[in-house]
Amino acid sequence: MSAWGENPDREEKWGLTSAEFAERAAANRARHQAGSSPRDPFAGDTTRQLRTGRITWRPGSVDFDRIRPSTVERALFRLEKSLPELVWNAAALEGNTFTLPQVQTLLDGVTVGGKRIEEAEQILALSEGMDMMIRAVRDRSFSLNKGMSDRIHGAVAKHEAIESGAFRGEGVVNGGGAVRLAAGGTVDGDPAGAGGEQLQADYRNLLAALDALADPRARALVYFASATRSQFYFDGNKRTARIMMTGALIDAGYEPVNIPFARQEEFNVALDELFRTDDGTRLVEFLTTCTMIDTE
Repeated sequence: MSAWGENPDREEKWGLTSAEFAERAAANRARHQAGSSPRDPFAGDTTRQLRTGRITWRPGSVDFDRIRPSTVERALFRLEKSLPELVWNAAALEGNTFTLPQVQTLLDGVTVGGKRIEEAEQILALSEGMDMMIRAVRDRSFSLNKGMSDRIHGAVAKHEAIESGAFRGEGVVNGGGAVRLAAGGTVDGDPAGAGGEQLQADYRNLLAALDALADPRARALVYFASATRSQFYFDGNKRTARIMMTGALIDAGYEPVNIPFARQEEFNVALDELFRTDDGTRLVEFLTTCTMIDTE
């Protein structure tokens, strides 16, 4: 489903005049001749809004070509080589106080003194979730589906979430889903429904909507934004969705994304906008600037 965004530079109209219609048709033909996707006749139109799963976003505002093609093996090599940095960034964005050298030490199997056990467990769980995704991509069993997401969440959030490896409402605990914004205040996630049925339906609808996107990079990044907004799990939603996004990019033959802790403020601003307005454009656009090549 799509909707038209508002144009603040002119008064709202109920329809197009014949001259405006002809002008838009000419612009669309020009975009086609320039090589735009035939599946989206309004490619490049920054006012066009798409609804994909839980969020809306403006395809014409996002330059997915920033995420470069790669081979699966090359992308996995780059990912595994940078795994301590990836884990450190993800943990630091959650408030974890481990430094990068301390993360490297812990992943080498050496205990780090003076740190809370909860922080060490979070880092080891993140590493386990990443390893799970890497193995699935390597043996070609990875895909964007609930089973894969639940397994990764079961590893990533096993020490933190009330129930890990299952959507809110699927187990014996109900409630949850509220998110505290960086700018203050809270926003609720999607209602779980009886036995988690509503969240299960939301997830199926998200996957169906993603299938309509021609670009695998769009599918991966919009998945992250929509899954983060829905808050399928009690905790660990961003980390789980981030690993799923990374796996989807590599599996489709693209460079992975690394959200650097150094850009935490930009990330938080984009997340706040996502939760306040349901518009994921700023977040998706931000993610295109965070490929491994860009952050090295």
